[in-house]
Amino acid sequence: MSAEEIDLLRSEPSLVLLERMQKGDRSARDELIERYWPRLERWARGRLPMGARDLHDTADLVQDTLVAALNRLPEFVPQHDGALQAYFRVALLNRIRSLAKGARKRGERVDLESAVAAAGPSPLEEAIGQEALSCYERALDRLRADDQDVIVLRIELDLPYEEIAAQLKKPSIVATRKAVSRALYRLAREMQRDA
Repeated sequence: MSAEEIDLLRSEPSLVLLERMQKGDRSARDELIERYWPRLERWARGRLPMGARDLHDTADLVQDTLVAALNRLPEFVPQHDGALQAYFRVALLNRIRSLAKGARKRGERVDLESAVAAAGPSPLEEAIGQEALSCYERALDRLRADDQDVIVLRIELDLPYEEIAAQLKKPSIVATRKAVSRALYRLAREMQRDA
């Protein structure tokens, strides 16, 4: 494949790449992996519970989930822009929940040789952090799909406004900033309902 073909591939929307991949194009599959892996890794960082971290690191978690999700994509029918990103994010969240459940069943790992207290967060700090994350996720689930997409792209994936504008087909950076501000306001309101 020539450099021009590679540049064209990189500029294609994800839904076009998905369609090409569903028709058997391996280069489209590779581009989807290259495009979404870093985003999913940023999103997953810190979400895996401490008890499950000794068995899995974030990169392994994302790789396993992305490969499994890509294998199920031939049946996937996107309903809106951002649906593919949401699909991957839900798959990753389900995998994290599954690992957390397995870690709870195994119980806490205790090092018998160590007499020194762990330097990590206390159980109370972990509980407060987990509760805040749960509150955030419940509130996010209650928002409209377009607000969810804006928040995930900006806050969770830390994408620049230019890339968000391109992905969501916003007319300008200013419009994108306003959409992010409005979505964050709605999210804060929803989180207050849970408080």
